Amino acid sequence: MSASIESQVAELREQMAGLRPGPESKLAMIVFSGSLDKMIAAMILATGAGAMGIKPILFFTFWGTAALRDASKRARGKDLMSKMFGWMLPKGRNRLPLSQMNMLGMGPAMIKGLMKRKNAASLDQLFEIAAQLGVEIKICEMSMDLMGFQREEIIDYPHLDYCGVATYLAEAQTASIQLFIS
Repeated sequence: MSASIESQVAELREQMAGLRPGPESKLAMIVFSGSLDKMIAAMILATGAGAMGIKPILFFTFWGTAALRDASKRARGKDLMSKMFGWMLPKGRNRLPLSQMNMLGMGPAMIKGLMKRKNAASLDQLFEIAAQLGVEIKICEMSMDLMGFQREEIIDYPHLDYCGVATYLAEAQTASIQLFIS
């Protein structure tokens, strides 16, 4: 190589060393909604990303946290406001209302029946697939506190962690895809 080309290559290497790496092949998604249809959409996107080799990280906050409650678990020592939220909010993903056409609870049954007839994965199956694909679920501790939820009543999921907004922002900062499901 000539001296000119060598100096150009050296200059390019020096410039490249100063650049920040590009975004990772990662999906950072905020799951804000506690509606069945939006939860299904979030889980389809997450499992689809995982199947494509994109690392999905879901940050559950506010109304979305209700989907992560385990109907068979009870938490003790709650104050009155926490108990009230517990009574008013759905206890788990199988009790979520639809965002549109809930029709006094008939809407979710209709959607679930239609999904079964069309051989579409149920929400429970999507959570199982997500676990197999390594989809990470992060639960906002502040939202849990506001909603009166305790760790003892959250589902068992292999890739689940409790965190704050800074964790989501750190993940989103390096993600190639960011979504907000509201």
